[in-house]
Amino acid sequence: MALHLSDKWVWDFWFAQDGPDTHLFYLQADRALKDERLRHWNVSVGHAVSQDLHHWEVLPDALRPSAGQPDAFDSYTTWTGSIVRHESRWYMFYTGGRRSENGLVQRIGLATSDDLLRWHKYPANPVITADPRWYELLDLNVWHDQAWRDPCVFRHPETGQFHAFITARAKSGPPDARGVIGHAVSSDLLHWEVQPPVTEPGEFGHMEVPQWVAINGRYYLLFCVPGEHASQARRARLGDQPTTGTHYLAADSPLGPYRYLTDTFLAGDRAGSLYSGKLVQDGAGRWMFMAFRNFNDEGAFIGDITDPMPLRVEPDGRLMIG
Repeated sequence: MALHLSDKWVWDFWFAQDGPDTHLFYLQADRALKDERLRHWNVSVGHAVSQDLHHWEVLPDALRPSAGQPDAFDSYTTWTGSIVRHESRWYMFYTGGRRSENGLVQRIGLATSDDLLRWHKYPANPVITADPRWYELLDLNVWHDQAWRDPCVFRHPETGQFHAFITARAKSGPPDARGVIGHAVSSDLLHWEVQPPVTEPGEFGHMEVPQWVAINGRYYLLFCVPGEHASQARRARLGDQPTTGTHYLAADSPLGPYRYLTDTFLAGDRAGSLYSGKLVQDGAGRWMFMAFRNFNDEGAFIGDITDPMPLRVEPDGRLMIG
């Protein structure tokens, strides 16, 4: 596998490209915890670099929770994010959870760096919070958390504005079908205006770890879902065959409308062997798929990141792992 740490589990990850170097940032937790369900509450952001996507040099950790600041939005957790470069500075957007809230209310914060090694948390964090005009807030009678996490930030290729696609839930509808990709927009990466979601609810309870990519004139929005969070409506339509893994939507414009080209996941199975799939280009410009190794056939958590797998784009736009 591409990345295995003997002392740590690794799972969700994101990339930053700096010349020939591909930087990988990932969630990690000590394997000494034994119970993988504890990893989310004992998490930090690790960092590695590679020039071939196969061999990785582990670098100093990037971020940890602000444990000594009980009122900080990330005093309990630092979860999944993304990185964008602007005017010679790197901006990492990430998810935070507050200890006093048991990590149940998710907000999005920012850290910046000039070299991808030393990161400084923005003093006015958090920078993006859920807007109740469009999004569900914490209601434990409806859902197990306030979903507002995993920001994928990119620059619009035509307008130059920055956009964030976010794991979120619509404020109404069947509780098991409210999963949407939330949306916020900014001109400076510091001040954000929350917008309506860019997807429609109905298929899933949530849509995790989104990634936005442009390939061959189309725009793709990847996301991940555990099989148990497929809605009853989807199960009824497809014969109750829940899949865990990475799915995607496609659009002809960067902001949509996004649509499903197929009901088949890009990478998925009932066991949930791969999760948090992402696309990345290798040194020759070829698109590759990577994911973290989630559960084996016996249901044991693995916590490694795979080697890259070639991506194939069909004439009708469907994505396939070749």
